[in-house]
Amino acid sequence: MRTDIIAVMPVIIVTLAACAVLLAEAFRRRDEQMPLGWFALVGLLGAMGSSIFLWNRNLVGFGVVSADNFSLFMNVTIGVVGVLTVFLSMGPAERDRLPIGEYYALMLFTVVGMMLMGSSMDLLVIFLALEIMSLGVYVMTGLKRSSEQGAEAAFKYFVLGAFSSAFFLFGIALTYATTGTTKLDEMGIRIAALAIEPHNLLLMIAMVMLLVGFAFKVAAVPFHMWTPDAYQGAPTLVTGFMSTGVKAAAFAAFVRVFLTALQPLRADWIPVLSAIAGLTMILGAVVGVAQQNVKRMLAYSSIAHAGYLLIGLIAANAAGKAAILFYLVAYAVTNLGAFGVLAALSTAEAPHDEIRDFAGLWHERPGMAAMMTVFLLSLGGFPLTVGFIAKWAIFSAALQEHLVALAILGVLTSVVSVFFYLRVVVAMYMVDEKAPGRRPSLPPFAMVGLLLAVASVLYLGVMPGQVLRLAADAVAAIF
Repeated sequence: MRTDIIAVMPVIIVTLAACAVLLAEAFRRRDEQMPLGWFALVGLLGAMGSSIFLWNRNLVGFGVVSADNFSLFMNVTIGVVGVLTVFLSMGPAERDRLPIGEYYALMLFTVVGMMLMGSSMDLLVIFLALEIMSLGVYVMTGLKRSSEQGAEAAFKYFVLGAFSSAFFLFGIALTYATTGTTKLDEMGIRIAALAIEPHNLLLMIAMVMLLVGFAFKVAAVPFHMWTPDAYQGAPTLVTGFMSTGVKAAAFAAFVRVFLTALQPLRADWIPVLSAIAGLTMILGAVVGVAQQNVKRMLAYSSIAHAGYLLIGLIAANAAGKAAILFYLVAYAVTNLGAFGVLAALSTAEAPHDEIRDFAGLWHERPGMAAMMTVFLLSLGGFPLTVGFIAKWAIFSAALQEHLVALAILGVLTSVVSVFFYLRVVVAMYMVDEKAPGRRPSLPPFAMVGLLLAVASVLYLGVMPGQVLRLAADAVAAIF
């Protein structure tokens, strides 16, 4: 029992922090200012510290939750997402009149689901973790109750998410009917040992249903429909949180299921995933060019990045698996930074998230313009940023497996995506007139969050070796 509890300690710490936020909010007077964000920070940092402490110990909790290096790496990545989100929220969240207690509690409970997604060794536990994560994100999307757009986005996200969850659950049921187990390691062994026919029709249907559930969560074509509306309608900080944390958690479970339990069926799912990856990259890059709203633009950017990550999953070699983990770290710090700048420039009255709202930002806020430029260049994959290293690692892994067409398509769509990132840069530096509306001052903690994100983007762009080695150690633990 002691070993079981130690294995799930990161999840327990975050859960206790969420309960502490709820209790503090319950006893807080309406006119009293209470630093609830610090409860969240303590919980997230504690979970990250316990994950680092458990490194290389390879514990299993209650037979279904693994504390191997893969899950611990994902715990730290998700913890980084949470910490940056909390820093960026201190000030802008109050300004946007979000219910602070609910906001931080929902964020922490969502992080619990995210951590369980990456560490679960059983399909049923993955489903439970998926629902814990999803319900929190649905509510956070519509958390700004005065926003009709937010309510509409939350409703669309919830309805489509319910359909994807149903597909995923049916996939689990059919998998159990075919293999007699929902545990990933046993499932892989039974399929590999030909205890069932490799091309069993029921198993193929189960695999497709599981793929639909994961593809929805990572925003892959054709299951991306919810992404632009949800990203635009949600509060900006929530959009940044779910665009990075949900993608990281979903890809962690995606990798664990398809490269362990369904690895023997790789010849069957690679053609399907290759088509999805190609369409995802193309749609994300091409449709993103037509966007005037920066949040919708970053939504289509997120879709394109899901396609790049799928290349690493398709390659399925050691370099590709490690590249997925590194890419998730790179995308997390970069995208959160971009949304942090958006949140800092918005006001309670208007989000100021159109490209024209960035006009002349360099003349008025040179520091903000410089940070946004770094984040956009990293998303585009420019050298000396972490985005360049991440894309290089993914495409290199693809070339090692002779996936030349996917690698070329990835490079070409990256070049196309640079166009819509640079449109914002041009507006900031080369447009003289000021944008309409007043730009608020940046709270000190939000500035800390942005500086941490910029430092991470530049440091990992120049010295990525340590994180790449950790990522390689993480995937070696389970593959």
